[in-house]
Amino acid sequence: MTRDRHVPSALIYACSLLALLLSALPLPASFAMLRPDFLLLTVIWFALTAPRAGGLAFAFAAGLLLDAFQGLLLGEHAFSFVVIAYLVHRFHLQVRMFPQAHQVLTVLALLFFYQFILFWIDGVSGHPVTRWARWLPVLTGTLFWPLLDSVLSRFMARR
Repeated sequence: MTRDRHVPSALIYACSLLALLLSALPLPASFAMLRPDFLLLTVIWFALTAPRAGGLAFAFAAGLLLDAFQGLLLGEHAFSFVVIAYLVHRFHLQVRMFPQAHQVLTVLALLFFYQFILFWIDGVSGHPVTRWARWLPVLTGTLFWPLLDSVLSRFMARR
């Protein structure tokens, strides 16, 4: 992963649609709190491997879709996705050179910062969620990252 790859638009749309569906899939409450932020992980992966294709506009559109699909405060996820995508774009050359373990720690920090932004927005808007379970998607998303990275990287290598 040393250079920016050309990623077909169909792959970006298909991965984003699948991630959006996985994010909105109804689950029992005990499993729903463990659900990783699939769409954000997809945005992070495209921002790392193909920064031109997975740019800030892609992150904003994905966040707006998630807001509309989940019926949340419009722009909450869009703002958070853009901030995270900006950080990934800013440091994508360094992060791509990290070994897998360091990338996982970087994704952990990004997911934590994303949840903190959502926590802050919820507090400012008067809808604070103070349960500890709010932070579980950070851990599950971090555990899911190596699988997502290997599957999408292998798919891109076959192309």
